[in-house]
Amino acid sequence: MFPKNMFFFLILTLTTASVQDDNFTYNGFGAAKLHLDGIAEIAPNGLLILTDTREPAKGHAFLPTPLRFKNSTTGKALSFSTSFIFAIVPKYQDLFGHGIAFVLAQSANLSYALPSQFLGLFNSSNPYSSNQIVAIEFDTNMNPEFNDIDNNHVGIDVNGPKSLSSKHAAYDNGGGLKSLNLVSGKPIQAWIEYNHLDGQLNVTLAPADVAKPSVPCLSSNVNLSSWISDYMYVGFSSAVGPFITSHYMLGWSFKLNGKAQALDLSQLPSLPRIGSKSTLESWKIGLLIILAIVLLLIITIGVIFFVKSSTKFREVFEDWELEYGPQRFCYKDLFLATKGFRDQHLLGAGGFGRVYKGVLPDSEIPVAVKQVSHESRQGMREFIAEIVSIGRLRHRNLVQLLGYCRRKGELLLVYEFMPNSSLDKYLFNQPKLMLSWGQRFHIIKGVASALYYLHEGWEKVVVHRDIKASNILLDDQMNGRLGDFGLARLYDHGTDPQTTHVVGTLGYLAPELTKTGKATTGTDVFAFGGFLLEVACGRRPIEIRASEEDVVLVDKVLECWKAGTILEARDPNLGNQYIVEEMEMVLKLGLLCSHPNSSSRPPMRLVMRILERDAPLPEISEDGWNAEVSGMGEGGFDNYGMSGSSLLTMSACSPSTMESLPLTGR
Repeated sequence: MFPKNMFFFLILTLTTASVQDDNFTYNGFGAAKLHLDGIAEIAPNGLLILTDTREPAKGHAFLPTPLRFKNSTTGKALSFSTSFIFAIVPKYQDLFGHGIAFVLAQSANLSYALPSQFLGLFNSSNPYSSNQIVAIEFDTNMNPEFNDIDNNHVGIDVNGPKSLSSKHAAYDNGGGLKSLNLVSGKPIQAWIEYNHLDGQLNVTLAPADVAKPSVPCLSSNVNLSSWISDYMYVGFSSAVGPFITSHYMLGWSFKLNGKAQALDLSQLPSLPRIGSKSTLESWKIGLLIILAIVLLLIITIGVIFFVKSSTKFREVFEDWELEYGPQRFCYKDLFLATKGFRDQHLLGAGGFGRVYKGVLPDSEIPVAVKQVSHESRQGMREFIAEIVSIGRLRHRNLVQLLGYCRRKGELLLVYEFMPNSSLDKYLFNQPKLMLSWGQRFHIIKGVASALYYLHEGWEKVVVHRDIKASNILLDDQMNGRLGDFGLARLYDHGTDPQTTHVVGTLGYLAPELTKTGKATTGTDVFAFGGFLLEVACGRRPIEIRASEEDVVLVDKVLECWKAGTILEARDPNLGNQYIVEEMEMVLKLGLLCSHPNSSSRPPMRLVMRILERDAPLPEISEDGWNAEVSGMGEGGFDNYGMSGSSLLTMSACSPSTMESLPLTGR
């Protein structure tokens, strides 16, 4: 750290301590007998180094023996005067450690103390030390927990890090008060004087080459008699934290009951050289180059990440869709909500796509997200417009469509989440929970109400086209909610209405669909009839695994009715726990809605009245099926008679014939 050709003869000329222990002057510390601990050391040129480039660390320098600071007769503190020159040199201009303190301590053992803001005098677990300490701190950090006024101040501390009194470091040499930067790296002289008569403690500061100012930086009334012991150690303490800072003492003069001798500036040791100008400039240039490279890497990585993210989450968006903005979801939000559409979040899959459970990242609302493939751009504007239009539907027995997202050839539909899954889980294949007849009848009426709303209760007619138990979802109160309403028609948008491309599910398709391919409210009623029978009978409309005579559910129910034992078609799992009148009504209404002639099926308005018992159920004779209902008015049933065998032929056909139909969503 120091050149070998240092002028060692300066050490010989240093003025050492006087013969009296309470009166000494050190112009450099080469001949001083001090007690050092921590990382404190004395350099060959006589410079006292309290801390250096090591961190975090602390350093102490005390006279080896204590001095008597109280009058033995009166017990009052004695007056004293001291002067010293110090320098605080940070490695980096704006990042520096903590300060220096002049200390009176009952014990010189400060092993318990911490560095950093505690200045090597106190600690965090017991900040108010039992070791009697009076310190004048020259603090270069602002610590709010100690109520510091700023990061460049002088303070008086008694038995703790919170100052009794403090002032910003400054001096006045006759030209007005000037701020004094404690971490300037230049030598600073301090004068501390205590008068026992009035208890006045004065701290004065100035640059080392400036004479002592007449006005002190800090002046405070402090009764040291109550804060110190008879004998106290005298010295200095310093500490650093995470930022490298060196603390140096160049000289020290002290006297009890008198004025300390002035220091001889010509005999003081020199501070270490910080570095040549060329080295500093090279370091700055190198740092700028490193920062430029790091910045370039950050920008490059950011651009790559942005491009990849943009590609991954890119959506199809056109200007005309702005009118539908409130119902459009961001694909990224849906991707995050479903954890990347992982299989662990898959709720189910069907003819129109896969459904995932998700939680929206901002609102934390649970949703069901359906992925629908839609490659064709034909009629896309009308397609989206119709989705948004359906999103305006509001009914307690409809699953709410919250919005959509369009990305590449993929369409995402966002629905409210139904926690109890679909109705088919409670009816078929060893259900996890057996629904009571009361629950089933309540669900039937709820679905009927929703279908009536779609057909007649809204501003437009919405044809569902895929009514079945798996599309009936159950909310947290086990209410039936009709889902995927209108999706079938929307999915097939843009195709010829007369095409034989039939959308639906085997067993729920009305006979006229095989001829026209055109869905109507009547085809919905036909599917609803199949739904009534499967809820009441606890089996699907067509079961290939059943006995040959029981393959088609409507045939089985019809045969039971002809035999006068229609209740035998009920779900055997119900036992006798059902209401006879309601069960018989639902089975007969299921047959009526499954009529092969669309004009003979009741509209949902009448279905609702029958279920609510506001209208009678039409009589059905063994010789035929009289669908004549009085008081229906225009658009009611036509007189229609048909044998049971004809009904079987037209409603369900044979299994082999149905298998040959061009169906989707099977």
